[in-house]
Amino acid sequence: QVRLMESGGGSVQAGGSLKLSCVLSGGSYKSYKMAYFRQAPGKEREAVAGILGDGTINYVDSVKGRFTISHDNGANTLSLEMNSLNSEDTAMFYCAAGAPWGFGGTWADSYEYSWWGQGTQVTVSS
Repeated sequence: QVRLMESGGGSVQAGGSLKLSCVLSGGSYKSYKMAYFRQAPGKEREAVAGILGDGTINYVDSVKGRFTISHDNGANTLSLEMNSLNSEDTAMFYCAAGAPWGFGGTWADSYEYSWWGQGTQVTVSS
C-alpha cells in the first residue's frame, strides 16, 4: 500500500522560503512519477512541479526559477524547495504519486496520479 506523508508547510512573509518534504512508504519513488499539486481557496487544484519516471522535471510557468523539485535518494523523499514566495502561492500543497505508464494525460493532469498525501498548508503574507 503506497502512502505519502507531506511536511514542511507553514506561514512565511512574502519573499521568504519554505521546503516541503513528502515521504513515500510502501514502494520506491523510482517506481512512480511524482508531483506536487496545490489548491487555493475557491480555485481548482493545479500541478506545481513533477518528476517523471525517466527523471524529466516539469514546472508550471508561475513557479519556474523559484521552486525546485528533487528526490532524496537515501530517504525515499520528494522535496519541493520554494523561494521568493508571494501571496499567490498561498494554498494547500499535496504530494502525489502515479504509475509511470500513465493514462494518456500529461504530468500536470491530476488523474495521472493514484496516490495522494493529506496536504500541507502554505500561507504567504504580504
